[in-house]
Amino acid sequence: MNITSSAFTEGGSIPSKYTCDGADVSPPLAWGAIPDSAKSLVLICDDPDAPMGTWVHWVAMNIPSSMTGFDEAVSNDTLTQAGVVQGITDFRRSAYGGPCPPSGTHRYYFKLYALDTSLSLGSGATKKQVEEAMAGHILAQARLIGRYRRRR
Repeated sequence: MNITSSAFTEGGSIPSKYTCDGADVSPPLAWGAIPDSAKSLVLICDDPDAPMGTWVHWVAMNIPSSMTGFDEAVSNDTLTQAGVVQGITDFRRSAYGGPCPPSGTHRYYFKLYALDTSLSLGSGATKKQVEEAMAGHILAQARLIGRYRRRR
């Protein structure tokens, strides 16, 4: 299984368009080699370099296994219509929130999981609740790491 973005390469810099310094829209993401037995996908984006501990930027679950990615600036309506449920982020909203590090260069992990089930969680679910619900159901996983440093 794999996950890529046409906006940045593995370990590369995330363009400011996808951050709090720009339009703060989600980057385009594409994935493939999803196991045939997958019932749904989960996408989690977080920043392990945040000063107060890992900061959650995006939680999306029940992504149809037939879906091959998200368009740039994918709307909440588009995701909802596809059956995707977005969990709560550390920005206290159920939507993408871009990189906005207080200092230094941070790493942003876009983690994709293929599950043998769909999750029975609502849009208020936290990353921790999603990870607990996924336990024992992960068929495969992939990740894409981008970096961002604010230009001040």
